[in-house]
Amino acid sequence: MATPADSLAPYNAKRDFSRTSEPRGKTGKPGKRLSFVVQRHDATRLHYDFRLEWGGVLKSWAVTRGPSLDPADKRLAVEVEDHPLEYGSFEGTIPKPAYGGGTVQLWDRGVWAPLDPDTVDADLAKGELKFVLSGERLKGGFVLVRMKPRRGEKPGRHNWLLIKERDSMATPGEGDAVLRAETSVASGRTLAEIAGKAAPAKTSPAKSPPTKSSKTGTATRPPAAEPMPDFVPPQLCLLVATPPREKPWLHELKLDGYRIQLRVQGGKPALRTRAGLDWTARFPAIAKAAASLPDCLIDGEAVALDEDGQPSFPALQATLSGERKAPLAYYAFDLLHDGRRDLRGETLLTRKQALRALLLPESGPILRYLDHFTAPGEAVLASACRLEMEGIVSKRGDAPYASGRGDAWTKSKCRGRDEFIVGGWSRDKAGRGLGALLLGAWREGSLAYLGRAGTGFSHRSGADMLKRLEPLARKTSPFAGRQPARTSGVTWAEPRIVVEIAYGGWTEEGVLRHASFQGLREDKPVAEVTPPPKPAAPLRPAARDSNAPRLTHPDKILWPATETTRAVTKQDLADHYARFAERILAHIAGRPLSVLRAPDGIEGQVFFQRHAMRGQSPLIGAVEIAGQPKPYMRIDDAAGLAALAQVAVLELHPWGAMADRPEVPDRLIFDLDPAPGLDFAAVVAGALELRQRLEALGLTPFPRVTGGKGLHLVVPLDVTGEAPDWDTAKAFARLVCVMMARDAPDRYTTTLAKKARTGRIFLDYLRNDRLSTAIANWSPRARPGAPVARPIGWNQVTPKLDPSGWRLPDLLAGALPREPWPGFGAAAGSLREAIARATR
Repeated sequence: MATPADSLAPYNAKRDFSRTSEPRGKTGKPGKRLSFVVQRHDATRLHYDFRLEWGGVLKSWAVTRGPSLDPADKRLAVEVEDHPLEYGSFEGTIPKPAYGGGTVQLWDRGVWAPLDPDTVDADLAKGELKFVLSGERLKGGFVLVRMKPRRGEKPGRHNWLLIKERDSMATPGEGDAVLRAETSVASGRTLAEIAGKAAPAKTSPAKSPPTKSSKTGTATRPPAAEPMPDFVPPQLCLLVATPPREKPWLHELKLDGYRIQLRVQGGKPALRTRAGLDWTARFPAIAKAAASLPDCLIDGEAVALDEDGQPSFPALQATLSGERKAPLAYYAFDLLHDGRRDLRGETLLTRKQALRALLLPESGPILRYLDHFTAPGEAVLASACRLEMEGIVSKRGDAPYASGRGDAWTKSKCRGRDEFIVGGWSRDKAGRGLGALLLGAWREGSLAYLGRAGTGFSHRSGADMLKRLEPLARKTSPFAGRQPARTSGVTWAEPRIVVEIAYGGWTEEGVLRHASFQGLREDKPVAEVTPPPKPAAPLRPAARDSNAPRLTHPDKILWPATETTRAVTKQDLADHYARFAERILAHIAGRPLSVLRAPDGIEGQVFFQRHAMRGQSPLIGAVEIAGQPKPYMRIDDAAGLAALAQVAVLELHPWGAMADRPEVPDRLIFDLDPAPGLDFAAVVAGALELRQRLEALGLTPFPRVTGGKGLHLVVPLDVTGEAPDWDTAKAFARLVCVMMARDAPDRYTTTLAKKARTGRIFLDYLRNDRLSTAIANWSPRARPGAPVARPIGWNQVTPKLDPSGWRLPDLLAGALPREPWPGFGAAAGSLREAIARATR
């Protein structure tokens, strides 16, 4: 396969860069998401250049008649040379008679996703590539199909067909309507304006011309304009676990920014937050772009765009604080007043049609119209999650605009992310920076404690939070009822600051899990922050949460019956994951994950899978790991577990580190693996001895039966401050095991060879390597009888312990067993201090 540099040789050879302003062909650095661009090109004949980022270049086709949104249209797409990634932002005029001489306009841009990321090169070679576009004008599924070469056709010339897939974004019979958009998505200019053949169109505040009477034909004055309010309290969304399905509902992508109301009168713009605060000065670029609009009152969202052109709340925070700069944009989604008439009593569809007519002719890179989708809500949400968006907002298309929170607007999210009130804080171990925020929300008039966030701060954002919190310090807790488990070192605060927090779910006690600070929410009134709903666990197919995949073949037997255990079906597996979701997620959520799959049950093919699956559910996330050719899987919620059950994942093997800090282990695993025939009482004795050694070094181990013949000791690690790396963790685990084997060589060994393990316990420290994993708490095992790896208390570690005594069918019956590791997180110890004690 040609390297990107080689594939750009034809591009460079065809251009004289002393004459053209086109970028030189250089290998590009891929972004986090794959970009696409469509450039309207007025050369020898008008055509559209369609380009997909792949392998560090832009794969390119010339679409002679332009792309169509009608699946019946098969548009000729002539394959041309690869272009550099920088070409994706090129707009201007190529001098004639140079190659491609003419005017180039950025007609559309966005991100794309191949249907199967693992086979793109093979699909291109085969001549059929299916993909999804999320642009400003082109959306939904498409396919490129290579045509068979015709007799006498020029060698090396490949003709393809670009075809729209039949989905909710298709417009049968109106495929060319999208081509009526004549302005650039970047500059707002037409081809003629880019070429310098026409002056840029200027707009002025809308004036109502006289109209003619249909009866007399004489000019009459229009009715008097209704006064435009200075500010309208915004309509708010109700957070729901699943989006609505019915037809009156429209769905918009949920943007990661600040809700802003834009008012323009007489060419003077004003931007106000949802609380009515004037933030015009904080968004000067948006205000400048809006000054050209006619009189209007618009509801929308101000965002900052990351390097891939996608809304990013951290980028917005950093830009507003002056920490760095990112391009700003304003996405308009509702029109409340058109300068003459109050539209709040009209239906949403009517208001959006009026907004589109007002905005699109003047829209550019800053002012953007937020389109909507009419497909079923769960399908739109799944697409949003696949594109790594925050979620969707669903609105009744037949409803008027109603200020306040009601049930006509709802929001559903791909991941936990909400606003919380800060009720206290602690400092880091050094005592200089921010350590954690204590979070809550109003419940029945009182501030309820909901957990703490100890990650996500930069040095600057942490210092800024401390500066804001210190004047709010108070002597008593602002939380009513349940208090934080740890209050030493906590400074209580008056509940006046709202922050945005990302999280991986809830514990059984109702506390946030894996909470991470995202930014300050100055636009959200403290009085409006209430606890978000906890998503329901996936149920049986008849009443399943629509965020979870529908379970197919629920009666398929994955574990055949044994003499002591009934057969276990795919439905049983899904029910087990649902019942123990909170406990399983406590140890796998937000971590790189490997799995063991058995599509036809344990008696069929069973295989271990490290990397993300082909065509996997959007409920299963992906984690990029340095040095790995493909991303790992990641699960964050109960719906993700249900997606794993759907593809017959029988075992869960998480990393000992979080996905956002994959190089920092936050737990150690010691595996006591007995030689065949060795009595389990010897394993129990070894576990008790290892516990004693670890506790003497200041660490707290927790025991787990593995569902097999061995026993795990899991040690939580403190990763605040200067945290250990994998080499340090592995070296320490090896040191402890080697010392134990040295003191009793007849009982223990650290040698992997089977002949050295006869009659001994193999002390396996290798699970503390960077790419190693260990079975998760409450995970089934792909072994006869469906045993389950279960955490246990030290009082259960006796010679009578049966390491495979807990079975999946038994755990589905009766009351939910007690959680045996309630203090696991609080018991995190310092590995560096343990190393210091061990090496004195």
